[in-house]
Amino acid sequence: MLEIKDLHASVEGKEILRGINLSVKAGEVHAIMGPNGSGKSTLASVLAGNAKFTVTGGEVLFEGENLLDKPIEERARKGLFLGFQYPVEIPGVTMANFMKVAVNERRKAQGEEPLSAAEFLKLMREKSKIVELDAKLTSRAVNEGFSGGEKKKNEIFQMAMLEPKLAILDETDSGLDIDALRIVATGVTRLHTEQNATVVITHYQRLLDYIVPDYVHVLYHGRIIYSGDKSLALKLEKEGYDWLINDYKE
Repeated sequence: MLEIKDLHASVEGKEILRGINLSVKAGEVHAIMGPNGSGKSTLASVLAGNAKFTVTGGEVLFEGENLLDKPIEERARKGLFLGFQYPVEIPGVTMANFMKVAVNERRKAQGEEPLSAAEFLKLMREKSKIVELDAKLTSRAVNEGFSGGEKKKNEIFQMAMLEPKLAILDETDSGLDIDALRIVATGVTRLHTEQNATVVITHYQRLLDYIVPDYVHVLYHGRIIYSGDKSLALKLEKEGYDWLINDYKE
């Protein structure tokens, strides 16, 4: 589904990604961990098409097509979803209207008819239950006045509504208490199928108690320097990154 080959990227002339190689197949869950400043969020932003970052080398294929030459909206229509570490507020735009436009744009790209008002409201009620999102929040402006937990639940609600082929979740567990973490992570797991794939970026192994990865990758200085299974996350939680970083040669 996703093939990243020798990806290099910079911001304001400073190289952040220095040769990322990663292959993600349908049905897989990949976790990306690493110290602060290693390039985890940069990788997510580059895949999503954030214009702040400049790709200086390598290629990214999404279902066999060059992802890097597509604008942000086209990447979304193709089925790529980014869950933000810090979800933004959109004053004046209600969640319901925001999601109706997004869902129908996705359906249009797939050659499907737009949902009627009744169909959309039914879908919204069904999907909001996945993350126990208060129905009142859907009538409010996007993320405006939401708590940290509500914002993260809203991200996964949007993911449920859009049914992406590839979900990239950038530190979804950041700032969540134990109950919110359980709800959000369980929602992600419920949305995972053999037809889609998930890339989870996290600092903490606790998220991976709920979202069990097939592969765990350690990102350091813009490169993936080590990969393993779920047990790698447990070892990192216990021992930190020093045992890997000390052995790493540029």
